[in-house]
Amino acid sequence: MSGHSKWATTKHKKAIVDAKRSASFTKLSKIVTIAARGGGDPTMNFSLRLAIDRAKAASMPKENIEKAIKRGTGEIGGAAIEEIVYEGYGPAGIAIIIVCLTDNRLRTVSEIRSIFNKFGGTLAEAGGVAYLFEKRGEISLSRPKADRPVDEAEKIEEKIIDSGALDFELEDDTIYIVYTELTDLQKVANYFVDAGIKIESSDIIYQPKTKVQVPEEKMPAVEKLLNALEELDDVSEVFSNIE
Repeated sequence: MSGHSKWATTKHKKAIVDAKRSASFTKLSKIVTIAARGGGDPTMNFSLRLAIDRAKAASMPKENIEKAIKRGTGEIGGAAIEEIVYEGYGPAGIAIIIVCLTDNRLRTVSEIRSIFNKFGGTLAEAGGVAYLFEKRGEISLSRPKADRPVDEAEKIEEKIIDSGALDFELEDDTIYIVYTELTDLQKVANYFVDAGIKIESSDIIYQPKTKVQVPEEKMPAVEKLLNALEELDDVSEVFSNIE
């Protein structure tokens, strides 16, 4: 960085952050728009409620969310957006599911195929990978901090068990990841709300039935492939069966 001022470096970093945030807002806007097709009232449309919660968690401006909802309900015009799921294999034979929201499927599949080819993967036919995954509901709950009474965390775990969830795990000692049947996601989420437990996020995921270990020497290529897919504007979610 010789010859560059601290301010120039800061501006460059800010530009990168702003670009990523803009891309994130673009993706979230599409998610809200798709969800709003089922109705513009989040109290009556659970999918829209999930989408709005995700947008708010990313600090997406209120006016952006409202505009995306109106686009979905048809109150304002815009390019038609459709959800498409692509499947593929990466280095070390990992299975990958890519959920896309796009207004141009030819562009999207071309970009995805290019990334697979570049990083040693293969785009699969529909159904070629999906059988290795199950669609589930996923809810994230904050775990009480270490300085809080232990029984507080135990009470949350008891509530999780009583909620009708399939399973849960503790991630980084800070977040409970709760898994549900797809059809039970709304019911379990409402249970936590009624119990006064704050939901950090909730979503629909593709959960691998079994996971595979990637050899250490293959991990750099795997990470590059997954990162490149996630950075595409048309890509909403990327799931894999990595251990």
